Amino acid sequence: MPPVFAHGRLRLYLLKLLDEAPRHGYEVIRLLEERFQGLYAPSAGTVYPRLAKLEAEGLVTYATEGGRKVYSITEAGRAELADRSGELADLELEIRDSVTELAAEIRDDVRGAAGDLRREMRAAASASATRVDDESWQTIKEEMGKARAEWKEQARRAKDESRRAREEAQAARRQAKEAQERAREEVQRIAGQLQEQLAKSGGVLGNLAGAWLGGAGAGAGAGAGGGGGTSAASAAADWAEDLVPSGDPARDLDRLLDRFRDEVRDAARDHGVSAERVAEARADLAAAAARLSATLRGKA
Repeated sequence: MPPVFAHGRLRLYLLKLLDEAPRHGYEVIRLLEERFQGLYAPSAGTVYPRLAKLEAEGLVTYATEGGRKVYSITEAGRAELADRSGELADLELEIRDSVTELAAEIRDDVRGAAGDLRREMRAAASASATRVDDESWQTIKEEMGKARAEWKEQARRAKDESRRAREEAQAARRQAKEAQERAREEVQRIAGQLQEQLAKSGGVLGNLAGAWLGGAGAGAGAGAGGGGGTSAASAAADWAEDLVPSGDPARDLDRLLDRFRDEVRDAARDHGVSAERVAEARADLAAAAARLSATLRGKA
């Protein structure tokens, strides 16, 4: 038999089935058999240990109803299912291929069995040197007809399942793409809000970022009473935008100072430091420190 589920894929498909509705173990086995049109059905020894492992990992939970465990997916399980939506779409295609391969194998088995039966009947007729009566031939023809009809039905069901799996895979890919687009838009929206808040802020965080990104020239030109201008506000909105305010101004100030120090050290490491550059840096830092000190003392 060709492999139906690659390593770890049955676990993912169990989460999909439980995401559709809560189910007990026997119902999961029956649904898998239906999805494969009766060509494959996992054993209880395959399904129940995996359900127990999912429950131990917090991805599913269960409630006892009528003496049986009814499993339901948890939020953690839905999160994993969403993260692996693309893999789930590939799995649907793999299931379609597995159904096709199983149907082909059954077809070959039926053909082989029919050929063997014909050969055995011919050998028996030759050995006994007698003619098989009409009733016996009728029985053989009926059995052959039944086998042929069964194969055709299985082939039809496999074809229907293949089409359904392909449609579900296409739908899953569309949903995954839409989810990615929504997530990207949400991140852009939040980033825009943070930039706007920092640019409009008149408090310590806004002035601090403006002073650092405006440079010593901005500090010397504006003095203690300067406003920073549009360019400083724009720079403040972009610099350190990933540091989301924590609600503790002192902690936010320490984080900004750490970021400033790290960037200066990285520049020194990448481009080298000379005595002349140290002297220029001292003048720039003195101007920035003077402006920051005025800001933190509460001067306008």
